Amino acid sequence: MDQYLTADDLAKTLRQDVREGLTGTPKTLPPKWFYDERGSALFEEITRLAEYYPTRREREILVARAPEIAAVTGAETLLELGAGSGEKTRLLLAALSPTLRSYVPVDVSGDFLAEAAGQIAADHPGLAVRPVVADYEQHLRLLPAGERRLVAFLGGTIGNMPPATRVGFLGGVRATMGADDALLLGADLVKDEERLVRAYDDASGVTAEFNRNVLRVINRELGADFVPEAFEHVARWDAGEEWIEMRLRSTRDQTVRVGDLDLEVAFAAGEEMRTEISAKFRPERLEAELDAAGLKLAEFWTDEAGDFSLSLARPA
Repeated sequence: MDQYLTADDLAKTLRQDVREGLTGTPKTLPPKWFYDERGSALFEEITRLAEYYPTRREREILVARAPEIAAVTGAETLLELGAGSGEKTRLLLAALSPTLRSYVPVDVSGDFLAEAAGQIAADHPGLAVRPVVADYEQHLRLLPAGERRLVAFLGGTIGNMPPATRVGFLGGVRATMGADDALLLGADLVKDEERLVRAYDDASGVTAEFNRNVLRVINRELGADFVPEAFEHVARWDAGEEWIEMRLRSTRDQTVRVGDLDLEVAFAAGEEMRTEISAKFRPERLEAELDAAGLKLAEFWTDEAGDFSLSLARPA
């Protein structure tokens, strides 16, 4: 397993993100810190909720289109950014099996990645599996090259980046691609506001617990004294930006101390701290952002209901 990201690197990044986010105006925290062991389990629970459609819709597209993806790419290497458990990846691996030689899953969690990659290697004995522990926003240029690569970035994670960051990231991916490579990008689509908000504010409160989990991570890792129950979960549709914002709203005037940063932070009653954006796309916007990054949209697929999309793009 290649390792470009160590525990010390993660700790340093967490300290920097928390200091900058809690001292900014308005306050923010990056969504990547949701995902400790508990946060990852909560997110898996979210993907099974009736209100949360993206995971099911993306899987529907992959079931229908994986053979076509394999036919038009002929990929010999599948490189997956933010691989996670690799469940949806198995659909691609099966379809690509006639040409595929290697699978490169990339994620920030080494232990989780090793376990998932080990299971895939056991299930595909003829496949070279080379996991890489890395932050795909920082280490793109270090990721393995290969013949006829298919770079997969699934799950709609591209929507967690602001527009300028998205184009920069996609441009970074383009810079690593050869002429025969392709990018497979999962992106959620603009739809009815009520459905969108419900997907991020479920009736059973799982997403609220997931949102508050970032406070528990900071308490544990940085010696903070957040009281998670003193923050309400908020999910709001921003029609101008066409994204969902998740926030945590302070239910009272309170002061939080982050011991490891020697930092005290005051929250006013009703003050909101943004923890995630999740942009939703129109096809023309997606194509324009790919074009700005030097990528040409080759194929565009949706599920039957038109809720989610998979785009196949190639170097322009």
